[in-house]
Amino acid sequence: MARPGHARNRPSLEKDEDEEDPVDAMISQTGCMAQHRELQECMAERQDWRRCQPQVRAFGECMARRQRAEE
Repeated sequence: MARPGHARNRPSLEKDEDEEDPVDAMISQTGCMAQHRELQECMAERQDWRRCQPQVRAFGECMARRQRAEE
């Protein structure tokens, strides 16, 4: 017999399609969303960040420029 509470309803792990991801919202404020998307696409295709170094560098450089501009 299952312990009490074991079969309770859990919140769905799926997000509403209308709900924006908080990480995406923060990145879009930096102006680096295009570089972030390119990196995500590379990672989805190649499944290895080492094979996505141009995209990693482009995203990192964009974020560094943004940080320097804020200082």
